[in-house]
Amino acid sequence: MIYKQRAIPSELLILKNLDTRMRLDEKDKQYYANLKKGYEGEVMFDRLIEKLTCECLILNDLLLKQNNTLLQIDTLLITQDSLYLYEVKNYEGDYYYDSDRLYKKNQKEIINPLIQLNRTESLFRQLLKHLGYPTSIFASVVFINPEFTLYQSPLNKPFIFPTQIYRHLKELNTVSSKLTDDHKRLADKLLSLHVMDSPYRELPSFEYKELRKGVICGECFSLSMSVLGKHCICKKCGQKEIVETAVMRNVKEFQLLFPEQKITTNAIHDWCEIVTCKRRIQRILEKNFKIKGAHQWAYYVE
Repeated sequence: MIYKQRAIPSELLILKNLDTRMRLDEKDKQYYANLKKGYEGEVMFDRLIEKLTCECLILNDLLLKQNNTLLQIDTLLITQDSLYLYEVKNYEGDYYYDSDRLYKKNQKEIINPLIQLNRTESLFRQLLKHLGYPTSIFASVVFINPEFTLYQSPLNKPFIFPTQIYRHLKELNTVSSKLTDDHKRLADKLLSLHVMDSPYRELPSFEYKELRKGVICGECFSLSMSVLGKHCICKKCGQKEIVETAVMRNVKEFQLLFPEQKITTNAIHDWCEIVTCKRRIQRILEKNFKIKGAHQWAYYVE
């Protein structure tokens, strides 16, 4: 049972929008690509683990704090007698393991995911003890990408390789598990401790005036939308969308990028740009938000 769904990280959403509306430098582009690939790998694992038939609770993407230190859990599985903690990696290509270090085949060293896993497991054990929930934890690194190969991998490391994932999940289904109210109380407690946004986001600096304006296509994510009657149509991919739906999607983007800015008719009219009729923008905002203030001081809230 999925007890906490995985949401697209706000950092990834912001970078995705900025990549369309401004020119990211190579460092930011690479960081964005790594975040995107990591998230895609986590979603791939979600699709597999949610098919478990054993009685369990699945909590995705937990960000917790222990002793003023943040720990992130990609996937946590609660069963009757044990907790299963997964660190998901979407590495692709050939790697090799040597003296507790991980290298790409071109001899470039990367951070050993076991370092992160051991740190997370240790902090999580401390948190569980503090909460009064001593239990056994099985922590593993899951290599989700079928195009990943690790040479010289030690047999005693908690790695789950692409060819082993189905077998691992099949074994979990054979474990007798009966959940009680205590398990749900633990899950609820962890959810209550979840930190909504990481303070360590690495975003490039940007200003409103330097961003390209217009309605971003919800399909190909280009700024190639134009208005034709009641619809926005993308000149690049042909996607057709009701104007109100397209505008509201871009209002959410505006709120994400500029959370301190008020939602006003003028602001959204300028942001969307292609919807030339200001009265049309006003009607959409009045339909979907509550209005505060009046006349030129009016703005909208949810």
